[in-house]
Amino acid sequence: MSLFDADLSDGAGAGAGASDASEAGTASRSASGFAALRDRRGGGPGVDRAAPLAARLRPRTLDEVVGQRHLLGPGSPLRRLVEGGATTSVVLWGPPGTGKTTLAHIVSRATGRRFRELSAVTAGVKDVRAVIDEARETLSTSGARTVLFIDEVHRFTRTQQDALLPSVERGWVTLVAATTENPFFSVVSPLLSRSLLLTLEPLTDDDIRGVLTRALRDPRGYDGRLSVSDEAREHVVRLAGGDARRALTTLEAGAEALLEAHECESGPGGKAGAGADAGADAEAFVNPRPRLDLDLLERAVNRAAVRYDRSGDQHYDVISAFIKSMRGGDVDAALHYLARMLEAGEDPRFVARRMIILASEDIGMADPGALGVAVAASQALEFVGLPEARLALAQAVIHLALAPKSNAVIRAIDAATSDVRAGRAGPVPAHLRDAHYRGARRVGHGAGYRYPHEAPGNVVRQQYPPDGLTSTDYYQPSGNGFERRAADRVHELRGVVRGDPPPSPGSSPPPSPPPSSPS
Repeated sequence: MSLFDADLSDGAGAGAGASDASEAGTASRSASGFAALRDRRGGGPGVDRAAPLAARLRPRTLDEVVGQRHLLGPGSPLRRLVEGGATTSVVLWGPPGTGKTTLAHIVSRATGRRFRELSAVTAGVKDVRAVIDEARETLSTSGARTVLFIDEVHRFTRTQQDALLPSVERGWVTLVAATTENPFFSVVSPLLSRSLLLTLEPLTDDDIRGVLTRALRDPRGYDGRLSVSDEAREHVVRLAGGDARRALTTLEAGAEALLEAHECESGPGGKAGAGADAGADAEAFVNPRPRLDLDLLERAVNRAAVRYDRSGDQHYDVISAFIKSMRGGDVDAALHYLARMLEAGEDPRFVARRMIILASEDIGMADPGALGVAVAASQALEFVGLPEARLALAQAVIHLALAPKSNAVIRAIDAATSDVRAGRAGPVPAHLRDAHYRGARRVGHGAGYRYPHEAPGNVVRQQYPPDGLTSTDYYQPSGNGFERRAADRVHELRGVVRGDPPPSPGSSPPPSPPPSSPS
């Protein structure tokens, strides 16, 4: 018998009055759970009740920081900086929500230094110099040092960054500069050379789950007054995409929606005001804590849950469908799967790598520019990051899906590899061997080599492959796109180099090994 069933039996034996009292107690417990949740929005002593959840839960020590284990281990540069009180300036490079601002606060708090913060979005040279002058004066009068945190330092112009150099060089401030962009492109070299560069990694799914668990249990968060269904928790993890701030913001939106839904139901004419049914009373009795479920969370953040497991079947099924849609020329399906992966929090670098592979495997010389487009999209992703980089990825997807297709490249390299593995790898012809050392000619190396640039058309009759492979055709151009012209060129070159005309481009090529299994 369940706890609820036992209490219900006792209530029935005591008569209607006891039953009414039981129902009142159930409603009271349910209401008290929501009241407690409402009271804990800014929980914890010394915490601003109006502050966002992410601000209230900001780690105060290195031991509270989630993730970044490569930076936080014993003897690591960051831990030495915090625990040893060093004055080294730091550039923190990493995606949003990985702890850059948090680490700046920890450096200040742990070393007992004054903390000043500037945003490169709004601050100018005048603001920078004012903070530096204040820090310099404070250091000279009281000996107190200052940690200057500059968020999004990549937005500073070169002049603004140069204004920081004297203070960093002379130790007037300990600079902690945060950037989401590659500092080798966005931070001036003199400033970078005077700072310790630390790279922060996106948080793992387990890291994000740890952040959510702390938010639910910590007195500064919900202090155990709120529960979250497994489905809702995993939806938050997917939406976070390695960003702790986004995870906490999403959780907070869901908690606020839960409160609003309860207040609507408790008001005049609401379900609670009219009297909840027995099932609702039972749930409230067994679990008086407010519970955030997937349906309410989806409505709160206006984002439906994407059924996608980045380490399971969905991961492989969706990327497979993505590749095959581009290979098959269905641009709309390819864009759908791209959006699906990005919305589910898939690593965009993984997506970009697969596009680069497809550009050579399924397009190749039919559109030689396709590889450059895919590589450019990958570089754009590294340079600007999401969400803006979704445009470059989408542009590349459209190009790859619309491009003429050919698998001649993979067939060619697989055929050559098959011969090498079968032992068909004879000695390099003597006239092609390196002759740039004393005595090479005496052993015949380089003797008889014909320099193509001294011949008409810059091509000469000459043996290039080892003996036994002189008539082997690995590359068989398709008739698609640029390869229509490439086929004529291959036919022409083989005729000159081999000294006898090869089969015409339209003739049947010799059989070649099948390509590697496509993804």
